[in-house]
Amino acid sequence: MVPRSCSDAELSDIRTLLVIPCLNEAATIEPLLHKLNAQRGELDMLIVVADGGSQDGTRDIVERLTADIPRLVLLDNPKRIQSAAINLAVDRFGEGRDYLIRIDAHGDYPDDYCRALLREALETGADSVVVGMETVGFGLFQKATAVAQNSKLGNGGSKHRAGGGGEWVDHGHHALMRIEAYRAVGGYDEGFSHNEDAELDFRLRRAGFRIWMTGKTYMTYYPRASASALFRQYLAYGRGRAKNLIKHRSIPKLRQAIPLAVAPVVLGALLALLYWWAAVPILIWAAACIGYGFWLAVGQKNPYGPLASLSAMIMHFAWSAGFWLELIGIRPRRTV
Repeated sequence: MVPRSCSDAELSDIRTLLVIPCLNEAATIEPLLHKLNAQRGELDMLIVVADGGSQDGTRDIVERLTADIPRLVLLDNPKRIQSAAINLAVDRFGEGRDYLIRIDAHGDYPDDYCRALLREALETGADSVVVGMETVGFGLFQKATAVAQNSKLGNGGSKHRAGGGGEWVDHGHHALMRIEAYRAVGGYDEGFSHNEDAELDFRLRRAGFRIWMTGKTYMTYYPRASASALFRQYLAYGRGRAKNLIKHRSIPKLRQAIPLAVAPVVLGALLALLYWWAAVPILIWAAACIGYGFWLAVGQKNPYGPLASLSAMIMHFAWSAGFWLELIGIRPRRTV
């Protein structure tokens, strides 16, 4: 389909549901809500903050802002996870609305973000519009992690992390979806605490719906600020990817299959106590990561390159470990 031009009048006729899943986001929720409200203009857009039980004052902030920001709703999300938050919001407020826009509470967005998404949906006829991610850090470790996640060492060449745009894709960072398409495939699978977006994209494509990656807007993502938090995040990502592949009996892509070897390689290195050659695979992996980091430092004059290699190694190992733990059936203990 050849993209067509979209008028402002067409945009104003669209009824949009914007959902922000959130848990303990007191530091970012107020400026984010003011920014989203400012860019609504004449758009018919209901903003729903689906809170998973915040204990840091997030709920109080949102409740206070409902007096100043029109069409802002605070919704309790007892299941806490993002997939359940979106499903609940669509169930409660999606009737009669055309599009769903998903916003991450710990991200940042251009001033024309929502309008750009809606325009792309109308002009391309896409059922889902996904965006690229620009990762930005502030502290030392966070900056290094941002460098890793913006590089092929950390993202494996994933299109939504590698500057893609203006093309039909299989998957990308979720931004906008036609509510009719979302409901047709059953929404997010609430059995997924992570990787729910890729799992839903699989069902969308299988049902014949189309996903467009826009190059006209993007989101800014702030990575985890500590090694332990980054490890836990990627451990969950690995579990989610394995769960997705098991559910749909699909085969991982090459860029996903390569990191799967990392956890076995690390465990295999224990045999080096008996056989020196068992250490060779882990040394090759570590040398490749560290070498890439120094290439970033020298070739791209990025002082965070060497530390970025450490972040990448944490991401690789955690993702691989999470995948294998899920695959062999070792589940994390549930906390109440």
